[in-house]
Amino acid sequence: MPLETVASEALIQENLEKFLLVLSVSLSVATVSRMVSWVRQIPYTLLLVIVGLFLAFEDVRLVNLSPELILEIFLPPLLFEAGWNLDWQKLKKDWVPVGLYAVIGVIISVVGIGWVLAKFTELSLPIALLVGASLAATDPVSVIALFRELGVGKRLTVLMEGESLLNDGVAVVAFSLLLGVALGVEDFSTQVTIARFGIFVGVGVGIGSLIGFGISYLTQRFDLPLVEQSLTLVAAYGTYVVTEKLGGSGVIAVVTVGLILGNFGSRIGMNPRTRIIVSEFWEFLAFFVNSIVFLLIGDQVQFQALRENVHLMAIAILAVVATRAIGIYSLGGVSNWLAKSDIKLSEQTVLWWGGLRGSVSIALALSVPIALPERDKVIAIVFGVVLFTLLVQGLTTKTLLQRLGLLGEGGRQQEYIEASARRTALERVLERLYELEGRSEFDREFYDYQVSLVKGQIDDIQKDMQAMIDRYPNLRDFANERLRQELLAIEADTYAQLVRAGRLAEELSPFLDEIAAPQTGEAS
Repeated sequence: MPLETVASEALIQENLEKFLLVLSVSLSVATVSRMVSWVRQIPYTLLLVIVGLFLAFEDVRLVNLSPELILEIFLPPLLFEAGWNLDWQKLKKDWVPVGLYAVIGVIISVVGIGWVLAKFTELSLPIALLVGASLAATDPVSVIALFRELGVGKRLTVLMEGESLLNDGVAVVAFSLLLGVALGVEDFSTQVTIARFGIFVGVGVGIGSLIGFGISYLTQRFDLPLVEQSLTLVAAYGTYVVTEKLGGSGVIAVVTVGLILGNFGSRIGMNPRTRIIVSEFWEFLAFFVNSIVFLLIGDQVQFQALRENVHLMAIAILAVVATRAIGIYSLGGVSNWLAKSDIKLSEQTVLWWGGLRGSVSIALALSVPIALPERDKVIAIVFGVVLFTLLVQGLTTKTLLQRLGLLGEGGRQQEYIEASARRTALERVLERLYELEGRSEFDREFYDYQVSLVKGQIDDIQKDMQAMIDRYPNLRDFANERLRQELLAIEADTYAQLVRAGRLAEELSPFLDEIAAPQTGEAS
């Protein structure tokens, strides 16, 4: 056997063993974080970073990342999953603040961080702006997980998720445009930059829309859950690769295709069971990728490089925190004035402090070509800022939410949702019992006991839910909104079934959306 083949096989085996080691450590940490009570207070992504830091301190390097593959491997599934699960109806209501934060906010971050670093450090302006672009993308995975666990209001979650999803795309485009300037192969021109930005975004949105709507209508022709699940995976990675090859933004394209398939394609082309299967698949995949990414964030830290560039990191941290504050509070005020968004000061404070940097910033920094002389400084600064936001801001967000009084309402809503789910499940059990009434193979006394038991449990839950509404009147508006969303889902599913059966040419827009919204508004 040739020596080259033997060496190649040995390298593949070594990389496979390292990947399995990363996977084992990641999933072990995630599992332990759910089993040990005091550890549950810390989001598992932050625990992974801490474990990675410990491994790096002991000089245990799990894997060497290839800069060329980082963006293509890690970004598509994370972006697609976020787009798939983002509620377009809720996002549409707050498109003004989300748009301002995602576009103008990124510009403020890039320019602000770049100016501070160029002014107060030895970095040149192109390199400083490149660092600013790397750090402009927020990645609040840990904070969103904390929001869901603590039952924080949906609107704050949508604002943070929507901003993060869109500013990832804008930040990556800005990074791509500034990389050529930093490498000295291109000259900076405002007009050329704006034109290239328009082309990047336009091609990304166009290809993402084409693939998203194409797959949406394709899945109307069949009902094969595994095939439809596979198509979403192909859509995520295929869209990214194709768009990048055609000169567009792969990130923007993946975000677009995720939004379309999650909010449109899954409604018209997938039955409810398939939609659940696909959603659970992407939830696992995002968990899987995040587990690896956050462990590697800690594992890839070079303590020597951090020590040598501690002054650069300190200035960058101050710049990131300050520019984030300027962007959130100023643009929040503009949105409240322009679109009557009514984003409270407390919510803006959470958006400011919860704007963590994570996997996207690390992926961008590590993708800087080795040809750039200041590459090590760029990576050190970005790693330092990411570690600060994750370990300082991330671990103090819960305390901030408690101080600002933003936990109570969401926790009550989560309790109400769980009670409602139990009632629905027991009502279906009762329906099944009624269907079996009169069957000779069942003992009558046993049957009557089961019916009375289920009825009693339903009555108890109903009393508890009524007591919650009496104690917290705002829950009635929440219950009304949940009912409206349920009715809209039933209507949309009916139209989708009629389209698949060939009894309707195209899916109709929801009729209830037009007549129910004003009534809900009057009731509230």
